[in-house]
Amino acid sequence: MRFMFIIKAAGAGSPTPSLMAAMQAMAEREVKAGRMISDGGLMPRATGAEVRIRKGKLTVTDGPFAETKEVIGGYAVFELPDMAAAIASARDFMSLHQTHMPGWEGICEVRQVAGSQVEQIRLGAL
Repeated sequence: MRFMFIIKAAGAGSPTPSLMAAMQAMAEREVKAGRMISDGGLMPRATGAEVRIRKGKLTVTDGPFAETKEVIGGYAVFELPDMAAAIASARDFMSLHQTHMPGWEGICEVRQVAGSQVEQIRLGAL
């Protein structure tokens, strides 16, 4: 089963060097174990764009955007046996923040990936 971890936090603070090192060590361990498939941080919202449909009209808005309470700062995709394993992994990841960035507050949303059209196309299933 594939799971996506979506990291949300208030504010746009950058990880401390010690947190970055701890996350790198965790990523290396998870990749070598065959569990981590992909990950990445996201550039600030101000450098992005929103493509939206509202009242039947499609619009594009360049950043910066109005302040939000939480910003998605990064993601990771894992291959894990079940939701319990995904939650355990997310707890390990979030505990790095507790240790290396005391006072940091955020959320790691854990979502099972429903399926991949890209994989089906590559395998010739679509």
